[in-house]
Amino acid sequence: MIRYLFSGLLLLGVGLLTAQSNKLQTYNALSARVLAIDHNIPNEAFDGLSQTFALELGYRRQFGKYFGVAIPLKIGIIDVGQLENISIAGVEVLPQFYPLGTEGRISPYLHTGYGIVTERFDDANHQIPLGLGFNFKLEANSWFGIQGEYRLSDQNLRDNVMVGLGYIYRLSSIDTDGDGIVNRNDRCPTLPGPAATGGCPDADQDGITDAEDRCPNQPGLATLAGCPDTDQDGLPDQDDACPDLAGPASLKGCPDTDEDGVPDPDDRCPQQAGLPALQGCPDQDGDGVADDDDRCPQQAGPASLKGCPDQDADGVPDELDRCPDQPGNLSTGCPDRDADGFADQDDDCPDTPGKFKGCPDSDGDGLADNVDRCPTTPGPAASGGCPAVEQKVQERLEYAARAVQFESGSATLKESSYVILSEIAGIMRQYPSYHLSINGHTDNVGSDVRNLALSQERALACRKFLIATGIEEGRISSAGFGDSRPLQSNDTAEGRRLNRRVEFSLQPRE
Repeated sequence: MIRYLFSGLLLLGVGLLTAQSNKLQTYNALSARVLAIDHNIPNEAFDGLSQTFALELGYRRQFGKYFGVAIPLKIGIIDVGQLENISIAGVEVLPQFYPLGTEGRISPYLHTGYGIVTERFDDANHQIPLGLGFNFKLEANSWFGIQGEYRLSDQNLRDNVMVGLGYIYRLSSIDTDGDGIVNRNDRCPTLPGPAATGGCPDADQDGITDAEDRCPNQPGLATLAGCPDTDQDGLPDQDDACPDLAGPASLKGCPDTDEDGVPDPDDRCPQQAGLPALQGCPDQDGDGVADDDDRCPQQAGPASLKGCPDQDADGVPDELDRCPDQPGNLSTGCPDRDADGFADQDDDCPDTPGKFKGCPDSDGDGLADNVDRCPTTPGPAASGGCPAVEQKVQERLEYAARAVQFESGSATLKESSYVILSEIAGIMRQYPSYHLSINGHTDNVGSDVRNLALSQERALACRKFLIATGIEEGRISSAGFGDSRPLQSNDTAEGRRLNRRVEFSLQPRE
């Protein structure tokens, strides 16, 4: 029992403190209810008792929207059948909690508390009610109420369930917003406010009601409809583009140091008078580009070129144009007829596009056609862009120098030489981009004149043989050197044999 009593008093205390801290409205009310009390439900031993009907009159005190206290007085008679009926009377204190407040059309609430109930105005028991109720607003000062509760008693067989229907009437004058000013005297009856503004709210406390205050959350001047003017230029801060810097109304309250009609915050050149179209910056050459952005502030030029002139109108400013008098299609401003990215003056092939100083590389071997001896056949730079001669082919040519034989002392080929010379003809067909050089050599036996003539005749004999096989004359050259280029010493027979030779050499054609 003490635990329940403590809980009820705690609920009441919290409600009173909350109401006081929030300074919400309070009012007094009277209530009347008809009660139905049932002892059978909670007490199985009391079987057969009739329901008791009672009348309740109460006083209520509301502390703000969420908490209140009811002090009801009730009287009734318990019908006990064959026995003498029992009269009851009671009084109690009931703290009430309104979770949704009391302003709505329907206001639910929870309540508990403490009560004393007497039987035959003699015996008394203590009861703790735990209940739920609903108040339905009828008019501004009246409600219809429904309440149900379970009541715990400190005596046996006295627990009961009670349901009540009733009417509640508020006694005091209506002060809807709880600001201490009754509605009939309150200019804003639904909004709390001080007496100085007739009960209307004044959030910034500047003496101007929020409804009339253009700046309700900032204290301001009455002459500016309640708005502040920090820089004291006659414009309220909310309309002042520069609230901390005084300026004329024509510039929305912003200063204009250079007096060019462009306010300083928008003026890119606030210390230099300029044009509004250029954000307050000057334009000495009148080309529409502000001097600060003009790379040529003394020479008129288009904005696309940052204010610099372009005599040949090729889109490259004269200061960067290598060919300022010739329209060009390159970043340098120079013409490029073949559009290969190389200016004509730097292009080795100005009418043929290419990437090697402006020249093409048809075979893609990395050598431009103009220096490639085989422009349509890829090959390494070492062989002039022609296909490299295979090592085995080179070995056959070296072998031919030893294998080609002549009749002694003459330029007549031995038949044994025809096989290797035919093989050389095949090599020439395999490498159509190459030229063959045939060089004849002798030992030092005989006169120099005779040796030179013999070497020339032998080289020529080989050339004629190859031409006879169908090789183009222009692809073969022959020469003789006598004994001027020996391979070995002529002091031995073996050395002289090696020095008597015809050498075959392939080079890329010019």
